[in-house]
Amino acid sequence: MWTILDTNLLLLLYSYFSSTVSSPLYSSSCQLQGQFHLNGIHKTGDVVLGGLFGTHFFSTHPDLSFTSEPQQPTCHGFDVSGFRKAQTMAFAIDEINRNSNLLPNVTLGYSLYDNCNKLVIGFRAALSLASGQEEQVILHETCVGTLPVLGIVGDSSSTRSMAISTVLGLYRVPMVSYFATCSCLSDRQRFPSFFRTIPSDAFQVRAMIQILKHFDWTWAGLLVRDDDYGLHAARSFQSDLGPYGGGCLAYTEILPWDNDPDELRRIVDVMKKSTARVVIVFAHESHMIDLMEEVVRQNVTGLQWIASEAWTAAAVLQTPRLMPYLGGTLGIAIRRGEIPGLRDFQLQIRPDLYHNNRRGNNMVNQFWEHTFQCRFAPPPAGWVEAGGALCTGQEDLESVETELLDVSDLRPEYNVYKAVYALAYALDDMLQCEPGRGPFSGHSCGNLQRLEPWQLVYYLDKVNFTTSFGDQVSFDENGDVLPIYDIINWQWLPDGRTKVQTVGEVKKSAFKGEELTLDEDKIFWNFKSKKPPRSVCSESCPPGTRMARKKGEPECCFDCIPCSEGTISNKTDSMECTSCPEDFWSSPQRDHCVPKTTEFLSYHEPLGIFLTATSLLGTFICIVVLGIFIYHRRTPVVRANNSELSFQLLLSLKLCFLCSLLFIGRPRLWTCQLRHAAFGISFVLCVSCILVKTMVVLAVFKASKPGGEASLKWFGVLQQRGTVVVLTSVQAAICTAWLLSASPVPYKNTQYHNDKIVYECIVGSPVGFAVLLGYIGLLAILSFLLAFLARNLPDSFNEAKLITFSMLIFCAVWVAFVPAYISSPGKYADAVEVFAILASSFGLLMALFGPKCYIILLRPERNTKKAIMGRGTGP
Repeated sequence: MWTILDTNLLLLLYSYFSSTVSSPLYSSSCQLQGQFHLNGIHKTGDVVLGGLFGTHFFSTHPDLSFTSEPQQPTCHGFDVSGFRKAQTMAFAIDEINRNSNLLPNVTLGYSLYDNCNKLVIGFRAALSLASGQEEQVILHETCVGTLPVLGIVGDSSSTRSMAISTVLGLYRVPMVSYFATCSCLSDRQRFPSFFRTIPSDAFQVRAMIQILKHFDWTWAGLLVRDDDYGLHAARSFQSDLGPYGGGCLAYTEILPWDNDPDELRRIVDVMKKSTARVVIVFAHESHMIDLMEEVVRQNVTGLQWIASEAWTAAAVLQTPRLMPYLGGTLGIAIRRGEIPGLRDFQLQIRPDLYHNNRRGNNMVNQFWEHTFQCRFAPPPAGWVEAGGALCTGQEDLESVETELLDVSDLRPEYNVYKAVYALAYALDDMLQCEPGRGPFSGHSCGNLQRLEPWQLVYYLDKVNFTTSFGDQVSFDENGDVLPIYDIINWQWLPDGRTKVQTVGEVKKSAFKGEELTLDEDKIFWNFKSKKPPRSVCSESCPPGTRMARKKGEPECCFDCIPCSEGTISNKTDSMECTSCPEDFWSSPQRDHCVPKTTEFLSYHEPLGIFLTATSLLGTFICIVVLGIFIYHRRTPVVRANNSELSFQLLLSLKLCFLCSLLFIGRPRLWTCQLRHAAFGISFVLCVSCILVKTMVVLAVFKASKPGGEASLKWFGVLQQRGTVVVLTSVQAAICTAWLLSASPVPYKNTQYHNDKIVYECIVGSPVGFAVLLGYIGLLAILSFLLAFLARNLPDSFNEAKLITFSMLIFCAVWVAFVPAYISSPGKYADAVEVFAILASSFGLLMALFGPKCYIILLRPERNTKKAIMGRGTGP
């Protein structure tokens, strides 16, 4: 597109400058070759400001065969709203001239031209303003014209503004647009002297994105026109919608310039089939008219339209035929302002009756002819005969209904008003410069006699004022004004009338950034629900799930994947699931973390209660047996079985039963350290007593033989006690070394179950634990072997069989314990160890003391020395 535009610029420049070159073909009055007449309004002044306005909708270009002198383009289709903008500039200058505080002793003039909404005419008008060489203002034979304008207000089109500002920027002529919104014009390198009082499309796009975000519309379609205005907006949407609004475009379509029916039919078909319920349109009303014809033909309803500022106030679309489709439209509208006195100024408009139409204020004449349907003399041929009236210039404007006098909704006019005042304030600042303290070379100042446009650019950059309506006007480093837009809503009233209601605003301040304010209670929604529509590609993912993008589709289209165990998402539309802390686990809904259940061998669970009761029962039995033996300590059964060792054995068994309680309950540091030490020492004490008893049996048997009396010397009471103490001390030393080198500690094990914390004691040093068990096993095996050797001794030494049997039970239990302990997880390892302790303790208790208690309690007749001596090998 830029190639075509550059080509047109070259042609225009060539055409223009060739027309200003001296030629022998000129009359005695100064006559430029290749005249190009422009419609305009002029007023002289010390300083002249230019203006470019579209007061005609269309222009007709003659045939350019170059076989005769080319005719000038003609404009037709008078645009009253464009003329009202031009009159707003004239009013603003008149108001400034009457203001003694702004530009005192300086009279502003103006030259306002009609661009006919065509680049070629607008470009020629801009060059005429910048050079002062337009034919209308040449004075007689002297060829001396008015000074070039100091600044230009315009243009209304982004494309025309780009073309004009590209050339004017070479000479730093300031240009302040009131309607050009393309974000490309913010490029200070390409457009160094361009300013505007309308926000950039970049801000308009962000304003629309904020609306989408406010209503959670993440899935929208975009329609743009095929020019700089639409294409730059499309790029802005594609780059900003995701980062700023978290949304996606379902489709992006370019509206054809020639309104091709087939292309429009295809675009509307895309809209109809899409799941997006929101449609954003960056286009002018002329494009919307043809688009809506196809929308009506296909009866595409149920859409929420969002309008750019170019068509948001288009009355031609607010008809009973289109409102069923466009009702409820939300639009970005230029800031509405109030300009006191404008209507009274416009009522004073009168045609210029003292100049012909070509040299006078012909723009006013054209407005007059359009409004009163008359013609100034000389009228076109046949005009009067056909019943047409001649204009007198005295017609009453208040007697007709004209858009010119409607000042209730001044939007682009308000921007024109601010643009004129921006130039005036910049000029006022420049003229107030103190000589020797100026910003230019040598600290010089600009002066009224030698004003340069580039000097005004410097002061425009620093303009900062507040309008009478309360809006602050200043330009940023790109020449863009502090942005502010109104949000309007097309309301379809029950009686069939339409109303445009302001429902909010979006603005940017120097302190608070961008702000969107919406009054939702005022918004009319064109849906049965009377609520905002839902426009998403995929429904939001609830807490407990994460978003997973669908391959090959926009990021707004996704599946909701449940979080895995141990991870959660606690907000809607989470991109990922987060892991719970170590001591927590995900809830069943996966939306929050809950403390993990703890597992250990508790006193309150059935297994813990059973083992505790069994332990206490064994302890109680030991106490009872001990009581029986103490009570019957003088009886042969007790005396014959080494009563002192029996008492020690009962005490050690009681300790064995009690130490099992240390394995029940939540592990703590002291219980972890004490449980294995108590277990190891109590069992060594128990097995040591049995071992010594076995050795005493063997010693007594040996002493009963001839020459064996000496063996009893080594197994007296002190020796027995000493042996037990020494053997037990060895285990105590092992336990001490273990606890000092690598003490058992409590541990929260999360490996067995993900959703549980298993509290257990880790042994610290497996070697220490193995040595502890190995030492018990060594003593048990030794006792078993000695008892096995003494099993066939005479009946007077019958305890050897009982010891053999008890050791067999003891060894069997602990041999079975090792693999069961290793393979049991968590609390069940502790339960296995407790069970092994209790089983072996009960085995020893029942095997060693059961038969004796049976004789003492149930067969007292056998509890005699004679009976014991005569029983042989058993009690």
